[in-house]
Amino acid sequence: MIQTDFLVIGSGIAGLTYALKMAERFPDKKITVVTKAAADETNTKYAQGGIAGVTDFENDSFEKHINDTLIAGDGLCNEKIVEIVVKEGVQRISEIIEWGAKFDKDADGDYMLGMEGGHSEYRILHHKDVTGKEMERALIEKVQQFPNIEFHKHWFVIELITQHHLGYLVTKSTPDIQCYGVYALNTNTNQIEKILAGTTLLATGGNGQVYRSTTNPAIATGDGTAMVYRAKGRIENMEFIQFHPTALYEPGVGGQAFLITEAVRGDGGILRNKKGEAFMERYDERKDLAPRDIVARAIDSEMKITGTEHVYLDCRHLDKDKFIHHFPNIYEKCLSIGIDITQHQIPVAPAAHYSCGGIKTDEWGRTSIRSLYAAGECASTGLHGANRLASNSLLEAMVFGHRAFEDASRLPQTSIDPALIPDWDSAGTTDPREMILITQSLKELQLLMSDYVGIVRTNVRLERAMRRLDLLWEETEKLYVSTTLSPQLCELRNMITVAYLIVKGAQFRKESRGLHFNTDYPEKSPILQNIVL
Repeated sequence: MIQTDFLVIGSGIAGLTYALKMAERFPDKKITVVTKAAADETNTKYAQGGIAGVTDFENDSFEKHINDTLIAGDGLCNEKIVEIVVKEGVQRISEIIEWGAKFDKDADGDYMLGMEGGHSEYRILHHKDVTGKEMERALIEKVQQFPNIEFHKHWFVIELITQHHLGYLVTKSTPDIQCYGVYALNTNTNQIEKILAGTTLLATGGNGQVYRSTTNPAIATGDGTAMVYRAKGRIENMEFIQFHPTALYEPGVGGQAFLITEAVRGDGGILRNKKGEAFMERYDERKDLAPRDIVARAIDSEMKITGTEHVYLDCRHLDKDKFIHHFPNIYEKCLSIGIDITQHQIPVAPAAHYSCGGIKTDEWGRTSIRSLYAAGECASTGLHGANRLASNSLLEAMVFGHRAFEDASRLPQTSIDPALIPDWDSAGTTDPREMILITQSLKELQLLMSDYVGIVRTNVRLERAMRRLDLLWEETEKLYVSTTLSPQLCELRNMITVAYLIVKGAQFRKESRGLHFNTDYPEKSPILQNIVL
């Protein structure tokens, strides 16, 4: 058993911002960070484009950034939260610069600000095309300066510990559900251990692996969202899955897709179909710089019309030296598969990218479960509404990592007699005889979600998806109770839960809004609502 003052699940920008501030505020307290892979293997690391923030007050303003966010969110943003993130985000950006993050500057020493879809001004700070990786580097180096931060790498968190584990009946209507910590599998020893904490923060990232093609790394399996749902916490707006319009199309290559950042279109890249037509003007007056939901649906439409599996991003007219300076990794990746961007167009197709919904939180990152906070992509703060504005995610993660820290540092911590918390009960379980039972179910899950619950949906597709999910859930639960736990089995179980929440949210939403487009309800409803599950 491990006891700690502040427990952080996840080591991306949200989790490390919180851990760093706690360690600095309370040098005599213990902060424990648990991550299921290496410390830097997070969704943050793969964020290419940059971080949105108002730093050029001569040409930009908070009001413009707020308005852009509200327009992208298609009527479902919480305006108070949008104002908080936009205004406080500038402080957080200054803070991470002080901690060592380096953003690109011009010859005069001024920050080079990029343009992305949905933005009305140049306001994206970036570090070439690896902004998230640079921010993660700076945070990890800073965190290492604090001896009271303890990392547990390659640990897989299985469940939140609540009154349920004390023998009480806990339901959605139970008042004051309390989090006491987690059960976690130490994959180095294969032992399941209790980690008890005064306060717990979930910063577990997204759930892109639910889909066959995603820009997310293999770790993005929706673990935090699934755990909170099983613990009877509130989840909302899961139907709003953002598909990045331009992932590199590589025939026969599965798993994580290489992202072609939106900033390439911000610098002048043009989307073209099989016939060579610049088609975006037919879908939106903002053309290639329309918000992501519009661009993704337009590409999906063009692919269906022409019967192709991709469209093209044309960068042949762009300045080669400038492209290589701003997007060195994209240039090298394309070159490695025989695409010279000065001679050839880049084949691209949409891929699952970001979950706008998740664990419902308030303005301080509090969840519906006491002593449990959530920040980053796993949280639904109200910022994104029905569609996230490009480059607002890193900003949100820092703002709510900070806000959760401020709130948690003011409140009394939970305490419980450790003897009351039972050890994990694995009696009667045996090692799985065939991993194919897990791997094949995962393939089925990703296939049905991609085919039935993608960019464009119908009632029939959603019904089929739900029936197949029911069967996968039943089969996986039998494995869960009868076999020794492994990260692969736990991830499959979590992804089935997340998929269920996405489909259920999509079935409840009787309209088309933002990232959710159902051809049976092509119009927006005059009644706005968040779908809380």
